[in-house]
Amino acid sequence: MRWHTRRPQKLLQLTAALGSLCILFLLIQLDEEDNHMYIFGYSELEYTADDGPEKGCNCTAIFKGDPGALDQAKLLTITRDFKNSIHLPDEYYINATQDCRSFKLSRKYIRFPLSKEEEEFPIAYSMVVHHKVQNFERLLRAIYAPQNIYCVHVDKKSQASVSTAIQAIVSCFPNVFLVSKAVSVTYAAWPCVQAELNCMADLYNSSTEWKYFINLCGQDFPLKTNFEMVKMLQGLRGGNSLESEALPSDKKWRINYVHQIVNGTIKNTGKVKDPPPFDLPIMSGSAYIVVSRGYIRSVLEDGKIQSLIEWFKDTYSPDENIWATIQRVPGVPGSRWPHRKHDMTDMNAFARLVKWDSHEGSQDSMNAVYPACQGHHMRNICVYGTGDLQWLIEQHHFFANKFDTDIDPIAVYCLEKYLRKKAIDAIT
Repeated sequence: MRWHTRRPQKLLQLTAALGSLCILFLLIQLDEEDNHMYIFGYSELEYTADDGPEKGCNCTAIFKGDPGALDQAKLLTITRDFKNSIHLPDEYYINATQDCRSFKLSRKYIRFPLSKEEEEFPIAYSMVVHHKVQNFERLLRAIYAPQNIYCVHVDKKSQASVSTAIQAIVSCFPNVFLVSKAVSVTYAAWPCVQAELNCMADLYNSSTEWKYFINLCGQDFPLKTNFEMVKMLQGLRGGNSLESEALPSDKKWRINYVHQIVNGTIKNTGKVKDPPPFDLPIMSGSAYIVVSRGYIRSVLEDGKIQSLIEWFKDTYSPDENIWATIQRVPGVPGSRWPHRKHDMTDMNAFARLVKWDSHEGSQDSMNAVYPACQGHHMRNICVYGTGDLQWLIEQHHFFANKFDTDIDPIAVYCLEKYLRKKAIDAIT
């Protein structure tokens, strides 16, 4: 196993005193914030449900697609007692984080790099959220590593309890911070991009160490461990992984007309926009990206990109075009030339696995991209259910969207257990 790189004399003395104990089955952790040490068995970092409401489900059988286990999980999630016991209110987090050390221990956050490779390859995250604190905290816990850096943007319109609870959680971690300038986010409008840009700038200026940037929303959840993501990012060799395709004709109205926010909703003014500032086709893609530090540098500092950013500000749903277009600008680190042979779909990119209802279907369908959603749909997107897990973990994507612990907490719980066990098994 790997020992903490900054061991005080007392840790060396303790190591010697352990003598014949099998140290490979212990974790000795130095808390860098308060200089306290803790000794754990690896089992102390594993998620369990021995005393929790999820103990009635069998995650191992669920991942194998066992019909009985899936039915049992489905029945459990609709019982009143389960629903009442599973939800953690915002106040829980506000109170629990009064003692940060206890909060991190009880919630089983990983507080030291699990491998040298991970320590030397930090990742920067933006996390844009507006509600569902429990979703956010479980996402943070699943992706947290002390060598990474996290910028959290809370919508200025969020309820006070949401903002207070997230601020309390963030305050417990030296490498997690609230964005320096929050905005009021409007669906499908420019503030969605501005929130990301503000976090990008804060992350870029806060650390020179991180290698890649990944953006998240509060209802994402990982499908890979941090180590697996690091290995896949290393394989990109400085390239980026994001959806970038030709803009469909039925979406060209989004960029051909001027849009503006009216009473909290984006509206088409009917006024025709000027063409883009330079001769480059506007591409279609996803709001979710996996990009190099060099890509972020271009977004923040390149004059040509800045003019493109200005042009996008009055378009509809610019987050589904801007990153995809920048990815095809020659000279941007990790970019691809704009020729259609370099088009990248969301199914091939690492960034995000999203099930759109229009692409779902049976296995024998020639038109289906993926199997039918086993949860429910919101804005034409599958909110994953427990029955989706077997398919999800077979995919290469880093993250999947959407999950909702209020509707199907067992889907999140089983993924938590699966990923944590994978991470621990890799170091034992």
